[in-house]
Amino acid sequence: MLPNVLQRNASDHVPVLAEEVRDLLAVRPGETVVDATFGAGGHSSLLVSDLEGDGKLVAIDRDPSARAYFDRFKAGKTIQTRFLRGEFSLVLNQLAANDVQADAILLDLGVSSMQLDRPERGFSYAADAPLDMRMDTAAELSARELVNEADERELGLIFRRYGEERYARQIARAIVRRRAERPFERTTDLADTIKQAIPTPARFGDGHPAKRVFQSLRIAVNDELGAVEAALPAAVRMLRPGGRIAVISFHSLEDRIVKQYFREQARGCTCPPEFPICNCGQMPVLRDLTRKPVRPGARELELNPRAASGKLRAAVKVA
Repeated sequence: MLPNVLQRNASDHVPVLAEEVRDLLAVRPGETVVDATFGAGGHSSLLVSDLEGDGKLVAIDRDPSARAYFDRFKAGKTIQTRFLRGEFSLVLNQLAANDVQADAILLDLGVSSMQLDRPERGFSYAADAPLDMRMDTAAELSARELVNEADERELGLIFRRYGEERYARQIARAIVRRRAERPFERTTDLADTIKQAIPTPARFGDGHPAKRVFQSLRIAVNDELGAVEAALPAAVRMLRPGGRIAVISFHSLEDRIVKQYFREQARGCTCPPEFPICNCGQMPVLRDLTRKPVRPGARELELNPRAASGKLRAAVKVA
């Protein structure tokens, strides 16, 4: 039988690993929950059913269109709800600096369906649209500026690091050569240039030839990895003892950051092994709840293929 949340949202937004998030965060009545990447509110809609009474839900999102989803979400809710617009790492750090505490925090990283499914946002290589990719439409840097202004070396590094693109150098060279004739304005112009830059056999490999380059540009434009690195310490500071944090990632670099941070915070003593007693006095801050990432099951993948690369990690604060 399908989880209720998947059945309920099948024709709208489908939150990834929703029931697994609910189980790991184990929200109880009266607690404070922070959904740091609210999006269309799919996860919050499930978590809020466990809050009840005087529970509180704080929703954070940098995308201005998320406010309309939040207004629809909060209608009829008896718990306290609040929407904070901004990049989640900045907002979490502000909340932590003001001693705001939470019992459960969720970060669902990467681009959301509501962004991918709007061609005018320029996230997808599958539709002709302005070359944009900004999660916050008020941000200064867009994919257009990056593609047209970054030098060949910088573009190659972005494609290789964030997209693990095998032909990063060739693609960067082709982009610089083409933009010398006229600047890139549209997603299809960039996708066609990428396709022509790689060897013919590689054009028929795994997925669209532009997939990895578009992903890498999106990550760079929105500083997604930097946001994760800055958000995790702030989120853990906000958690009360016994509080839970869950993070869903869709990229190996994001997952690596989360894995390493959870591991470091769960270590405790950092003294060399040869020390007879602990001199550092460092105690574990977290206890990892998922030694291996939780992945979507076959039934979820059948309903929502976009969940395929999702990985969920969670931890509980012990100190």
